[in-house]
Amino acid sequence: MSLLNFKIVDETDDYIVVDKPPFLLMHPTKPDQRTTLWKELRELLAFEIANGGQVSIVNRLDRETSGLVLVAKTAVAARRFGLLMQEHRLHKEYLAIVWGWPEWETKIVDAPLDRQGKQQPSAIWLKQTIHPDGASARTEFRVEQRFTRSTFPPSPAASRLGRDRDWAERQEDGGEGRIQIPKRNCAFSENKFAVIRAIPKTGRTHQIRVHLASLGHPIVGDKIYGPDEQLYLQFIETGWTTKLERQLLLPRHALHSVKLAIKNETEWTAELPPDLAQFIGD
Repeated sequence: MSLLNFKIVDETDDYIVVDKPPFLLMHPTKPDQRTTLWKELRELLAFEIANGGQVSIVNRLDRETSGLVLVAKTAVAARRFGLLMQEHRLHKEYLAIVWGWPEWETKIVDAPLDRQGKQQPSAIWLKQTIHPDGASARTEFRVEQRFTRSTFPPSPAASRLGRDRDWAERQEDGGEGRIQIPKRNCAFSENKFAVIRAIPKTGRTHQIRVHLASLGHPIVGDKIYGPDEQLYLQFIETGWTTKLERQLLLPRHALHSVKLAIKNETEWTAELPPDLAQFIGD
């Protein structure tokens, strides 16, 4: 069964699992009539809500991120899923398409995250950065596939990144246990890409995107953590343009919530959406 803006993967009296497309907001952010997942679910579940039900989104996705979202339909279910999250029993997996071919098959990034504007001047309020004073963040990565494809000519910003393969490392400072995490630049390649399975162990804002960029393999289409954060500011001002397409290749970051599971109970999966499948297949 499909609605205007999402597909229903599973539904019971307690919850509904949907496959969210990219560009659909989770919650209203402005007092207007734009479509959001929360609003559509309230319309879909109007009968349940009239009889004491509710719409509580359990795992939130960025606007551009597609994939599985678990939604509680009752207060009891919402409390239960909240406890499962606290107990780390709600397992989440994502697929990301990244620039370049990793020199590793598996990697665990354990690097704390903080809002960049708290640590240094930042033109983007939401942008996160790796910083020792931030909240703990841990992500496991596995290479699923490496592939090549033709692209537009590389942008000047991307070419600069390609010349600067400054792979930062987490270093102990003076034996005092303080962690220094220098800024990293991506190992840019104009025609090499990889599909990475990302398994977050914590749930920080932009966690997967920041951690992949810190490894030198930012997500394709990422306006904030990709070749140049100025692309995000350009996008806000001009919308999607051919110039941005030449630099980002995709109009959204290539990140998809592919699996949700309650340990020892049940799991749900979602196929890659057409835009990402086509990018890999071309």
